[in-house]
Amino acid sequence: MESALNNLVSDINGYLWNYLIIFILIGAGLWFTCTTKLVQLRQIPEMIRLLGDGVGTKTKNNHVSSFQAFCVSTASRVGVGNIAGIAIAVVLGGPGAIFWMWVIALIGAATGFIESTLAQIYKEPLPNGGFYGGPAYYIRYGLKSKWFAVLFAVLISITYGLIYNSVQANTLALSLETFHIDVAYTGIVAAILTGIIVFGSITRVAKACEVIVPIMALLYIGTALYVIIANIEHFPHVIYSIFASALDPYAAGGGFLGATMINGIKRGLFTNEAGEGSVPNAAATANVSHPVKQGLVQAFGVFVDTMFICTSSAFIVLVIGDYSTTGLTGVALVQHNLAQELGPWAPYALAVFIMMFCFSSLIGNYYYGEVNITHMTDKKYVLNIFRLLVVAMVFIGCISSLELVWNMADLFMACLILTNVTAIVLLGKQAVVALNDYIAQKRAGIKEPQFNKSVLPDQSGIFWWGDNQTDNYVPDHKK
Repeated sequence: MESALNNLVSDINGYLWNYLIIFILIGAGLWFTCTTKLVQLRQIPEMIRLLGDGVGTKTKNNHVSSFQAFCVSTASRVGVGNIAGIAIAVVLGGPGAIFWMWVIALIGAATGFIESTLAQIYKEPLPNGGFYGGPAYYIRYGLKSKWFAVLFAVLISITYGLIYNSVQANTLALSLETFHIDVAYTGIVAAILTGIIVFGSITRVAKACEVIVPIMALLYIGTALYVIIANIEHFPHVIYSIFASALDPYAAGGGFLGATMINGIKRGLFTNEAGEGSVPNAAATANVSHPVKQGLVQAFGVFVDTMFICTSSAFIVLVIGDYSTTGLTGVALVQHNLAQELGPWAPYALAVFIMMFCFSSLIGNYYYGEVNITHMTDKKYVLNIFRLLVVAMVFIGCISSLELVWNMADLFMACLILTNVTAIVLLGKQAVVALNDYIAQKRAGIKEPQFNKSVLPDQSGIFWWGDNQTDNYVPDHKK
């Protein structure tokens, strides 16, 4: 029975992802690239400035800083797929797959900007300070569709909070087997650590990510740089092969151009999460003076995920260059390549990276669930039940086989994308108007633009950004 169900779900996923979801995401990205006039390129200096200004910002009254929100979304984005998935893409699609991964990141950054800016516009202030928001919020208040919003909230809470967390926990347990640690022991420790964080406040989650994410990213990128420098004579050829094979119909092991493109595009879409509706949940919690600020920061997050983390994995595999002859793929291939440069302790180093990537994802994924559970109900016991389920799924994930769970996650994710992209296409004009307002203020010499919802063509359903922006302000529908 389970096998038949798994095959059915797998077949449905194959159709959705190969013939529908990819084209929807690319189409939306191109549309937003045009409507924002290449915001993802022309505003890169501002993105970097805003991200730098947010580092180390002190918060109070349960507020989350711009940098903390960025770290939470990066924690969820950066998982084992940034290591294993990229190696698989190179093996199946050749070096040119990396070129198409870069292209899709460039396109997706525009989508990421729109959805995160909308999340800020429609965010909801909390009675004790801080904000919640995301697709469920802009669908309910922007599109005036409560049932559509609840559907999204249920889908993302199950997908990220429970299913994805069980998958990440499973990978965490397998990576620690390198140290001969029993998966049950890993499950117990991981569940306890997760529980300590998720049963704290949302700011505890943000602060944990603020510490973990920069460390893990810098360590992994530093390792990739070491491999590149040690093999610097091969690096020019690596860059050449990425671009030369991107349009070579025989680049992917004698196959067709489609193999190169499809593997690069799918890997880019899966890792940067632009359009999936996950990142806006973190973006909305940031305390900023203008929605566009966090939209730009989160758009840069697409580049951080793809251009830095994923590209690090790609360079490790391509610089060593034996990906087509070893018969290895995924984590095993990266592990093999690192062993050639770092020696016998390479498997342990990679296990540490995977451990950090997986645990940060556990925290970030939970964050998305809490934001959406709170959207559906303000009853504390419901949130606590969800937290217990998250902790339980972390343990179960460590000790279980999860092929069906993986396929169910892909199916739920396809449903999330269909829901979210529909919403942001319909509401995208609001984000574009906000962008134009931000740019106009910058051109007028205002260093830190301030936003008021009066500039928007449709101000209904917006509870912040007016004249009542104080920590004790509560929308009428929440009183």
